[in-house]
Amino acid sequence: MTTQVCEAVFQNGAFRPVRPISTAIAEGQHVRLVVEVEENDILNLATGVYDGLSEAEVKEVEQIALERRDFFHSLLRSAGEFIVSPSRLAL
Repeated sequence: MTTQVCEAVFQNGAFRPVRPISTAIAEGQHVRLVVEVEENDILNLATGVYDGLSEAEVKEVEQIALERRDFFHSLLRSAGEFIVSPSRLAL
C-alpha cells in the first residue's frame, strides 16, 4: 500500500487536493481518506500575523490597532452612551 499525505479543501461535497498528488491514481480507483480538521484556523492565522514583517512594520501595525481602539472608544463617548461597557469591548 502506498501512502501520501495531502491537504485538501472540502467544496461542493467533494475533497479537492490543494496541490497535485504525486502518487499515481487511476480514474475511479478507491482510496482511503482520513480527515483531520484544523480547528484552530483563527489561532493559526493570529500566531502568524507578524511573520515576515520588520520591527518597524510591526510597530506601525500595532499603532494602527491602538488608534482604532481609541477611535471606537471616542465615538462611543461622543454619542453620550455606551451600549456595552468599554471594558468589555473586544476591539
